[in-house]
Amino acid sequence: MPSAPRRKRAPRFVDIAAEAGVSETTVNRVLNERGSVSAETRTRVLAAARRLGVPRILPETRRNLTRFDVIIAGSGSPYFRRLDLAFQRAMQMLGRQVVMHRTLIAEGPGDERRVADAILSPRQKRHGLIVAVRDGALVRSALRHVIDGGVPVVTLMSDISDLPRLHYAGIDNYRAGRTIGYLLGRFAREDGRLLLVSNALSYRAHAERMRGVLDVVKAEFPGLRPGAVRECHDQQDLCYAAAVGAIKEGELAAVYNSGAGTPGIMAALRQAGRAGKVVLAGHEISPEHRQYIEQGVMDIVVDQDPDGQVASSIQHLLHACGMQEEAPSREPNDFRLFCRENLGQRPYLPE
Repeated sequence: MPSAPRRKRAPRFVDIAAEAGVSETTVNRVLNERGSVSAETRTRVLAAARRLGVPRILPETRRNLTRFDVIIAGSGSPYFRRLDLAFQRAMQMLGRQVVMHRTLIAEGPGDERRVADAILSPRQKRHGLIVAVRDGALVRSALRHVIDGGVPVVTLMSDISDLPRLHYAGIDNYRAGRTIGYLLGRFAREDGRLLLVSNALSYRAHAERMRGVLDVVKAEFPGLRPGAVRECHDQQDLCYAAAVGAIKEGELAAVYNSGAGTPGIMAALRQAGRAGKVVLAGHEISPEHRQYIEQGVMDIVVDQDPDGQVASSIQHLLHACGMQEEAPSREPNDFRLFCRENLGQRPYLPE
């Protein structure tokens, strides 16, 4: 009696791997849609599986796109320009399956409403959201609505209070402020007044920096007398007016600017013959700050590395969406201190 024909063995992962020229692990990732695989490799594995007649429903050759929205509300200062450039560079390295939409909102009247509207009204379905915006009731409400809808949110540069966001990608601004306070107290050649200049304190980052510097100065350097924080919104003319007023009050020993607009402060100091005599500290190693440090009229700059913050924010969203296996660090981003002796030559912005 003739024997029954032997049933043909279904191709195994090892067969598909050999046909496609990849590892069995890569075949497993593609066929079971786990982890991150390049579009080219994915196409090659699926083509090999079809040639071998794999008896299962195969994934589509093209995955559905993953869409991340980025909303930046800022002053157009060097920091915000560098932040936008960092996102542009990151978008070029993400691969075709990830699409990022950037929305830039200039500061001005009604900006919180415009930010909230942008948060609530995406152009297309989004799978993740990154925001670098001011704190505020409208913004908090809009972000909670998005999070409740299942979209992971990363706050960048400045955190938002009482928000169940996925991650905050930024430096420890309170510690940065304490660092500046300690250095101002050590550098000041004599007791006197301390001028504190900031962007809007509705940016939590700026409020935390000021809290940090005040805590250290009041506890350890009582001879350095701080006045009220002047909110100058990164505007040079407002910074100039704040510095002129402080100089007229007399005994100005130090200035700390937690935002942009330092050229206005420098103009006032030079006009009064006080440049290089008043201790000056600020944020971001911008072209102006680099020049002032080289000239010996600025003492210390904290740089928060916008490129590193952007990389961290994207990694957390990729992990939340299952496109990156290893969980990124949840620690705050490192900040860097620059003075005349360690400036380096790398420009802050492309020339």
